[in-house]
Amino acid sequence: MKKPYLEIGKIVGTHGVRGEVKIQPWCDSAEFLCGFSTLYLDANGKQPLRTSRLRPHKNVVLGVFQTVDTMEKAEALRGKILYMNRADAPLSEGTFFVQDLLGCKVTDADSAEEYGVLSEVIPGVGANDVWAVRSADGRETLVPAVPNIVLETDVDAGVIRIRPIQGLFDGKESVIRDAD
Repeated sequence: MKKPYLEIGKIVGTHGVRGEVKIQPWCDSAEFLCGFSTLYLDANGKQPLRTSRLRPHKNVVLGVFQTVDTMEKAEALRGKILYMNRADAPLSEGTFFVQDLLGCKVTDADSAEEYGVLSEVIPGVGANDVWAVRSADGRETLVPAVPNIVLETDVDAGVIRIRPIQGLFDGKESVIRDAD
């Protein structure tokens, strides 16, 4: 089941004396985080924070929330995880939230052999993302997330079907890394 509220960033500090906070974005871009009028302090959506202003600044987002108007109130938010409501960010066809992909079973599109579960998405290695697939014995194989390899992604069923390049899962390639 897809979670209705997804982690989007973390408040890592304050900025100025009027309650502005620094947010480390955990999404594709700072601009994406800046598109929300409400963020949440919990994974259930029971603690909303209405935004007055969100703007990218260097490698963070500077944010002003309606109920946070002093440095002390902003400091009290340091270390808090921010969540977004999935309904506030509709995705186009064929795109997914990383949090929905993690834990999906990765199987062979032709033989139905199960390779493991998707354990990590490594963004933008080269021109494409790379997916870490953890096998039952704990080894990870790095799989390029490209259309000719990843044939079907069904997050509702929790299954990703791939057609790997020859040798990818035989343990002889450099794409294997020991899991910690």
